[in-house]
Amino acid sequence: MPQTRIQELRREVDQINLEILRLLSERGHLAQEIGTIQSSLGMSQYDPKRELEMLEMLVDANNGPFDDSTIKSLFKSIFQASMVTSQAAEKPKFLSSRAAREDTVVMIGDVAVGNGHSPVLVAGPCAIESYEQVDLTAEFVASRGVKLFRGGAFKPRTNPYSFQGLGEQALRWAREACDKHGLYFIAEIMDARDLDLCLDYVDVLQIGARNSQNFTLLREVGKTDRPVLLKRGLSSTIEEWIMSAEYVLSEGNPNVILCERGIRTYEQYTRNTLDISAVALAKLETHLPVMVDATHSGGRRDLLVPLTKAGLAAGADGVMVEVHPNPAVALSDQKQQMDFDQFDDYLEAVGYDKKLSAHRHEVYGF
Repeated sequence: MPQTRIQELRREVDQINLEILRLLSERGHLAQEIGTIQSSLGMSQYDPKRELEMLEMLVDANNGPFDDSTIKSLFKSIFQASMVTSQAAEKPKFLSSRAAREDTVVMIGDVAVGNGHSPVLVAGPCAIESYEQVDLTAEFVASRGVKLFRGGAFKPRTNPYSFQGLGEQALRWAREACDKHGLYFIAEIMDARDLDLCLDYVDVLQIGARNSQNFTLLREVGKTDRPVLLKRGLSSTIEEWIMSAEYVLSEGNPNVILCERGIRTYEQYTRNTLDISAVALAKLETHLPVMVDATHSGGRRDLLVPLTKAGLAAGADGVMVEVHPNPAVALSDQKQQMDFDQFDDYLEAVGYDKKLSAHRHEVYGF
Protein backbone atom coordinates (compact mmCIF):
# COMPACT_ATOMS: atom_id res chain seq x y z
CA MET A 1 0.00 0.00 0.00
CA PRO A 2 2.69 2.66 0.83
CA GLN A 3 4.56 1.79 -2.39
CA THR A 4 1.36 2.19 -4.40
CA ARG A 5 0.77 5.60 -2.82
CA ILE A 6 4.32 6.67 -3.60
CA GLN A 7 3.83 5.80 -7.24
CA GLU A 8 0.52 7.72 -7.35
CA LEU A 9 2.16 10.79 -5.81
CA ARG A 10 5.08 10.57 -8.24
CA ARG A 11 2.68 10.53 -11.16
CA GLU A 12 1.05 13.65 -9.78
CA VAL A 13 4.48 15.26 -9.42
CA ASP A 14 5.27 14.34 -13.02
CA GLN A 15 2.08 16.02 -14.21
CA ILE A 16 2.81 19.11 -12.16
CA ASN A 17 6.39 19.20 -13.58
CA LEU A 18 5.00 19.16 -17.09
CA GLU A 19 2.50 21.89 -16.22
CA ILE A 20 5.25 24.01 -14.68
CA LEU A 21 7.33 23.49 -17.85
CA ARG A 22 4.39 24.56 -20.01
CA LEU A 23 3.86 27.67 -17.92
CA LEU A 24 7.60 28.46 -17.93
CA SER A 25 7.63 28.21 -21.73
CA GLU A 26 4.59 30.47 -21.93
CA ARG A 27 6.25 32.94 -19.56
CA GLY A 28 9.43 32.82 -21.64
CA HIS A 29 7.57 33.74 -24.82
CA LEU A 30 5.88 36.65 -23.05
CA ALA A 31 9.26 37.83 -21.75
CA GLN A 32 10.70 37.67 -25.28
CA GLU A 33 7.85 39.78 -26.62
CA ILE A 34 8.29 42.32 -23.84
CA GLY A 35 12.04 42.40 -24.53
CA THR A 36 11.48 42.99 -28.25
CA ILE A 37 9.22 45.95 -27.54
CA GLN A 38 11.66 47.36 -24.99
CA SER A 39 14.53 47.07 -27.47
CA SER A 40 12.52 48.86 -30.16
CA LEU A 41 11.94 51.70 -27.68
CA GLY A 42 15.61 51.81 -26.68
CA MET A 43 14.79 50.60 -23.17
CA SER A 44 16.89 48.31 -21.01
CA GLN A 45 15.53 44.78 -20.69
CA TYR A 46 16.38 44.70 -17.00
CA ASP A 47 14.00 46.64 -14.74
CA PRO A 48 14.98 46.22 -11.05
CA LYS A 49 11.80 47.98 -9.87
CA ARG A 50 9.63 45.55 -11.83
CA GLU A 51 11.60 42.58 -10.44
CA LEU A 52 11.11 43.82 -6.87
CA GLU A 53 7.37 44.26 -7.42
CA MET A 54 7.04 40.67 -8.72
CA LEU A 55 9.02 39.24 -5.81
CA GLU A 56 6.89 41.15 -3.27
CA MET A 57 3.73 39.88 -4.94
CA LEU A 58 4.98 36.29 -4.82
CA VAL A 59 6.02 36.52 -1.17
CA ASP A 60 2.60 37.93 -0.25
CA ALA A 61 0.93 35.02 -2.04
CA ASN A 62 3.24 32.36 -0.55
CA ASN A 63 1.39 29.83 1.61
CA GLY A 64 4.32 27.38 2.02
CA PRO A 65 5.76 24.86 2.38
CA PHE A 66 8.69 26.85 0.89
CA ASP A 67 9.87 29.82 2.91
CA ASP A 68 10.01 33.30 1.42
CA SER A 69 13.77 33.22 0.73
CA THR A 70 13.41 29.98 -1.21
CA ILE A 71 10.58 31.45 -3.28
CA LYS A 72 12.68 34.52 -4.05
CA SER A 73 15.66 32.38 -5.08
CA LEU A 74 13.56 30.15 -7.35
CA PHE A 75 11.89 33.03 -9.13
CA LYS A 76 15.06 35.07 -9.47
CA SER A 77 16.47 32.13 -11.42
CA ILE A 78 13.39 32.17 -13.62
CA PHE A 79 13.68 35.93 -14.13
CA GLN A 80 17.35 35.58 -15.06
CA ALA A 81 16.69 32.74 -17.49
CA SER A 82 13.88 34.71 -19.13
CA MET A 83 16.09 37.77 -19.58
CA VAL A 84 18.95 35.71 -21.05
CA THR A 85 16.55 34.04 -23.49
CA SER A 86 15.06 37.37 -24.46
CA GLN A 87 18.48 38.94 -25.04
CA ALA A 88 19.61 35.95 -27.10
CA ALA A 89 16.56 36.27 -29.31
CA GLU A 90 17.36 39.93 -29.90
CA LYS A 91 21.09 39.42 -30.50
CA PRO A 92 22.08 40.26 -34.09
CA LYS A 93 23.06 37.31 -36.26
CA PHE A 94 26.61 38.34 -37.07
CA LEU A 95 28.20 37.11 -40.29
CA SER A 96 31.47 36.46 -38.43
CA SER A 97 29.81 34.19 -35.87
CA ARG A 98 30.73 30.54 -35.81
CA ALA A 99 26.99 29.83 -35.75
CA ALA A 100 26.66 31.48 -39.17
CA ARG A 101 28.62 28.94 -41.19
CA GLU A 102 31.41 26.36 -41.23
CA ASP A 103 35.05 27.41 -40.96
CA THR A 104 36.13 29.72 -43.75
CA VAL A 105 39.08 28.86 -45.96
CA VAL A 106 40.65 31.95 -47.51
CA MET A 107 42.47 31.20 -50.75
CA ILE A 108 45.48 33.37 -51.55
CA GLY A 109 46.24 32.10 -55.01
CA ASP A 110 46.82 28.39 -54.46
CA VAL A 111 47.57 28.84 -50.73
CA ALA A 112 44.73 27.79 -48.41
CA VAL A 113 44.44 29.51 -45.04
CA GLY A 114 42.16 28.15 -42.31
CA ASN A 115 39.92 25.19 -41.54
CA GLY A 116 42.61 22.70 -40.63
CA HIS A 117 45.02 23.42 -43.47
CA SER A 118 48.67 23.51 -42.53
CA PRO A 119 49.63 26.82 -40.88
CA VAL A 120 51.11 29.28 -43.35
CA LEU A 121 54.16 31.47 -42.88
CA VAL A 122 54.23 35.10 -44.01
CA ALA A 123 57.70 36.65 -44.24
CA GLY A 124 59.30 39.79 -45.61
CA PRO A 125 60.72 43.15 -44.59
CA CYS A 126 58.99 45.71 -42.43
CA ALA A 127 59.33 48.29 -45.20
CA ILE A 128 60.20 48.09 -48.88
CA GLU A 129 63.28 50.25 -49.21
CA SER A 130 64.68 49.51 -52.69
CA TYR A 131 64.27 47.06 -55.53
CA GLU A 132 67.52 45.32 -54.60
CA GLN A 133 66.36 44.84 -51.02
CA VAL A 134 62.92 43.50 -51.86
CA ASP A 135 64.18 41.28 -54.69
CA LEU A 136 66.91 39.74 -52.55
CA THR A 137 64.50 39.11 -49.65
CA ALA A 138 61.83 37.68 -51.92
CA GLU A 139 64.33 35.33 -53.56
CA PHE A 140 65.59 34.20 -50.17
CA VAL A 141 62.25 33.50 -48.47
CA ALA A 142 60.97 31.79 -51.63
CA SER A 143 63.98 29.47 -51.54
CA ARG A 144 62.88 28.44 -48.03
CA GLY A 145 59.41 27.42 -49.19
CA VAL A 146 57.58 30.58 -48.16
CA LYS A 147 54.71 31.55 -50.48
CA LEU A 148 53.34 34.66 -48.77
CA PHE A 149 55.48 37.80 -48.83
CA ARG A 150 54.88 40.88 -46.70
CA GLY A 151 56.30 44.35 -47.18
CA GLY A 152 55.24 47.86 -46.27
CA ALA A 153 54.81 50.54 -48.94
CA PHE A 154 52.78 52.89 -46.73
CA LYS A 155 54.04 53.06 -43.14
CA PRO A 156 51.72 54.45 -40.45
CA ARG A 157 54.22 55.82 -37.94
CA THR A 158 53.71 57.50 -34.60
CA ASN A 159 56.37 60.09 -35.43
CA PRO A 160 55.32 62.10 -38.51
CA TYR A 161 58.97 62.81 -39.33
CA SER A 162 60.05 59.16 -39.46
CA PHE A 163 60.20 57.02 -42.62
CA GLN A 164 56.69 56.79 -44.07
CA GLY A 165 57.31 54.31 -46.89
CA LEU A 166 57.87 54.79 -50.61
CA GLY A 167 54.27 54.39 -51.75
CA GLU A 168 53.53 53.26 -55.29
CA GLN A 169 57.19 52.82 -56.18
CA ALA A 170 57.52 50.28 -53.36
CA LEU A 171 54.38 48.47 -54.50
CA ARG A 172 55.76 48.26 -58.02
CA TRP A 173 59.11 46.86 -56.84
CA ALA A 174 57.44 44.28 -54.60
CA ARG A 175 55.01 43.19 -57.29
CA GLU A 176 57.86 42.64 -59.73
CA ALA A 177 59.90 40.70 -57.16
CA CYS A 178 56.94 38.55 -56.10
CA ASP A 179 56.06 37.70 -59.70
CA LYS A 180 59.70 36.85 -60.37
CA HIS A 181 59.98 34.47 -57.41
CA GLY A 182 56.46 33.01 -57.33
CA LEU A 183 55.19 34.78 -54.22
CA TYR A 184 51.89 36.35 -53.20
CA PHE A 185 52.17 39.91 -51.93
CA ILE A 186 50.61 41.23 -48.69
CA ALA A 187 50.77 44.97 -48.03
CA GLU A 188 49.01 47.46 -45.82
CA ILE A 189 46.48 49.92 -47.17
CA MET A 190 46.04 53.05 -45.07
CA ASP A 191 43.46 55.07 -46.97
CA ALA A 192 40.34 54.17 -48.92
CA ARG A 193 41.54 56.57 -51.63
CA ASP A 194 44.47 54.21 -52.29
CA LEU A 195 42.27 51.16 -52.88
CA ASP A 196 42.40 51.12 -56.68
CA LEU A 197 46.16 51.62 -56.57
CA CYS A 198 46.68 48.76 -54.11
CA LEU A 199 44.40 46.44 -56.07
CA ASP A 200 46.75 46.83 -59.04
CA TYR A 201 49.69 45.42 -57.07
CA VAL A 202 48.61 43.57 -53.93
CA ASP A 203 47.24 40.03 -53.48
CA VAL A 204 46.14 40.55 -49.85
CA LEU A 205 45.04 43.89 -48.41
CA GLN A 206 46.33 44.35 -44.88
CA ILE A 207 44.42 46.57 -42.46
CA GLY A 208 46.91 47.66 -39.84
CA ALA A 209 46.36 48.06 -36.12
CA ARG A 210 45.96 51.83 -36.34
CA ASN A 211 43.26 51.48 -39.00
CA SER A 212 41.38 48.57 -37.47
CA GLN A 213 38.44 50.86 -36.69
CA ASN A 214 38.67 52.99 -39.79
CA PHE A 215 35.15 52.01 -40.78
CA THR A 216 35.20 53.82 -44.10
CA LEU A 217 38.28 51.86 -45.13
CA LEU A 218 36.81 48.59 -43.84
CA ARG A 219 33.66 49.10 -45.87
CA GLU A 220 35.60 49.90 -49.02
CA VAL A 221 37.80 46.80 -48.86
CA GLY A 222 34.63 44.87 -48.09
CA LYS A 223 33.30 45.83 -51.50
CA THR A 224 36.15 43.95 -53.16
CA ASP A 225 36.77 40.21 -53.32
CA ARG A 226 40.45 40.59 -52.42
CA PRO A 227 41.56 38.73 -49.26
CA VAL A 228 41.85 41.01 -46.24
CA LEU A 229 44.30 40.53 -43.36
CA LEU A 230 42.78 42.41 -40.44
CA LYS A 231 45.07 43.19 -37.55
CA ARG A 232 43.74 43.79 -34.06
CA GLY A 233 43.91 47.39 -32.87
CA LEU A 234 46.51 48.50 -30.35
CA SER A 235 43.92 48.66 -27.57
CA SER A 236 40.94 46.93 -29.19
CA THR A 237 38.89 44.43 -27.28
CA ILE A 238 38.29 41.08 -28.92
CA GLU A 239 34.70 42.11 -29.61
CA GLU A 240 35.84 45.33 -31.31
CA TRP A 241 38.30 43.35 -33.41
CA ILE A 242 35.60 40.92 -34.53
CA MET A 243 33.18 43.76 -35.22
CA SER A 244 35.80 45.33 -37.49
CA ALA A 245 35.78 42.08 -39.44
CA GLU A 246 32.00 42.31 -39.51
CA TYR A 247 32.27 45.63 -41.38
CA VAL A 248 34.22 43.89 -44.16
CA LEU A 249 31.93 40.86 -44.24
CA SER A 250 28.78 43.01 -44.27
CA GLU A 251 29.85 44.53 -47.59
CA GLY A 252 30.06 41.11 -49.22
CA ASN A 253 33.74 40.17 -48.92
CA PRO A 254 34.01 36.79 -47.13
CA ASN A 255 37.80 36.56 -47.42
CA VAL A 256 38.86 37.90 -44.04
CA ILE A 257 41.81 36.68 -41.98
CA LEU A 258 42.10 37.94 -38.41
CA CYS A 259 45.59 38.74 -37.13
CA GLU A 260 46.49 39.07 -33.44
CA ARG A 261 49.52 41.37 -33.35
CA GLY A 262 49.80 42.13 -29.66
CA ILE A 263 48.03 44.78 -27.64
CA ARG A 264 49.22 47.75 -25.61
CA THR A 265 49.67 47.01 -21.90
CA TYR A 266 51.79 48.41 -19.08
CA GLU A 267 54.60 45.97 -19.93
CA GLN A 268 57.93 47.58 -20.91
CA TYR A 269 59.99 44.49 -21.77
CA THR A 270 58.16 43.95 -25.04
CA ARG A 271 56.83 46.25 -27.74
CA ASN A 272 53.32 44.84 -27.23
CA THR A 273 51.78 41.94 -25.35
CA LEU A 274 50.75 38.93 -27.44
CA ASP A 275 47.24 37.93 -26.35
CA ILE A 276 47.20 34.18 -26.81
CA SER A 277 43.68 33.99 -25.38
CA ALA A 278 42.51 36.20 -28.26
CA VAL A 279 43.69 33.61 -30.77
CA ALA A 280 41.75 30.85 -29.02
CA LEU A 281 38.67 33.02 -28.53
CA ALA A 282 38.64 34.23 -32.12
CA LYS A 283 38.74 30.60 -33.25
CA LEU A 284 35.89 29.74 -30.88
CA GLU A 285 33.68 32.74 -31.64
CA THR A 286 34.22 33.09 -35.40
CA HIS A 287 34.64 30.90 -38.46
CA LEU A 288 37.48 33.08 -39.77
CA PRO A 289 41.15 32.06 -40.04
CA VAL A 290 43.40 33.60 -37.40
CA MET A 291 47.08 34.52 -37.71
CA VAL A 292 49.67 35.71 -35.22
CA ASP A 293 52.14 38.50 -35.95
CA ALA A 294 55.06 37.25 -33.88
CA THR A 295 57.27 40.17 -34.85
CA HIS A 296 55.12 43.13 -33.79
CA SER A 297 53.67 41.42 -30.74
CA GLY A 298 57.04 41.09 -29.01
CA GLY A 299 59.20 43.51 -30.94
CA ARG A 300 62.22 41.32 -30.16
CA ARG A 301 64.00 38.76 -32.30
CA ASP A 302 64.74 36.55 -29.29
CA LEU A 303 61.00 36.07 -28.67
CA LEU A 304 60.04 35.03 -32.20
CA VAL A 305 60.38 31.30 -31.65
CA PRO A 306 58.41 31.01 -28.38
CA LEU A 307 55.71 33.42 -29.58
CA THR A 308 55.35 31.46 -32.81
CA LYS A 309 55.03 28.19 -30.92
CA ALA A 310 52.51 29.72 -28.52
CA GLY A 311 50.40 31.06 -31.36
CA LEU A 312 50.36 27.74 -33.18
CA ALA A 313 49.57 25.87 -29.96
CA ALA A 314 46.56 28.17 -29.47
CA GLY A 315 45.28 27.22 -32.93
CA ALA A 316 46.63 29.96 -35.20
CA ASP A 317 46.31 29.29 -38.93
CA GLY A 318 49.48 31.17 -39.73
CA VAL A 319 52.35 33.29 -38.46
CA MET A 320 53.81 36.55 -39.75
CA VAL A 321 57.46 37.50 -39.23
CA GLU A 322 59.81 40.14 -40.60
CA VAL A 323 63.00 39.35 -42.54
CA HIS A 324 65.54 41.84 -43.87
CA PRO A 325 68.90 41.27 -45.61
CA ASN A 326 70.62 43.52 -43.05
CA PRO A 327 68.36 44.75 -40.22
CA ALA A 328 71.09 47.06 -38.89
CA VAL A 329 70.59 49.41 -41.84
CA ALA A 330 66.81 48.99 -42.13
CA LEU A 331 64.85 52.23 -42.34
CA SER A 332 62.34 51.04 -39.71
CA ASP A 333 62.11 48.56 -36.82
CA GLN A 334 65.70 47.32 -36.95
CA LYS A 335 65.52 45.41 -33.64
CA GLN A 336 62.63 43.15 -34.53
CA GLN A 337 63.64 41.97 -38.02
CA MET A 338 65.67 38.82 -38.68
CA ASP A 339 68.55 38.60 -41.09
CA PHE A 340 68.83 35.60 -43.41
CA ASP A 341 70.91 33.42 -41.07
CA GLN A 342 68.58 34.17 -38.19
CA PHE A 343 65.60 33.29 -40.36
CA ASP A 344 67.14 29.91 -41.12
CA ASP A 345 67.67 29.33 -37.40
CA TYR A 346 64.07 30.39 -36.77
CA LEU A 347 62.72 27.97 -39.37
CA GLU A 348 64.64 25.11 -37.83
CA ALA A 349 63.57 26.01 -34.29
CA VAL A 350 59.87 26.13 -35.15
CA GLY A 351 60.04 23.00 -37.29
CA TYR A 352 59.18 24.65 -40.58
CA ASP A 353 59.62 22.42 -43.63
CA LYS A 354 62.48 24.27 -45.28
CA LYS A 355 63.30 23.98 -48.96
CA LEU A 356 66.85 25.18 -48.74
CA SER A 357 68.58 26.27 -51.89
CA ALA A 358 72.09 25.06 -52.64
CA HIS A 359 73.67 28.51 -52.44
CA ARG A 360 73.93 31.15 -49.75
CA HIS A 361 72.98 34.76 -50.30
CA GLU A 362 75.27 37.68 -49.75
CA VAL A 363 74.12 40.01 -46.99
CA TYR A 364 72.53 43.15 -48.33
CA GLY A 365 74.42 46.37 -47.59
CA PHE A 366 77.92 44.88 -47.21
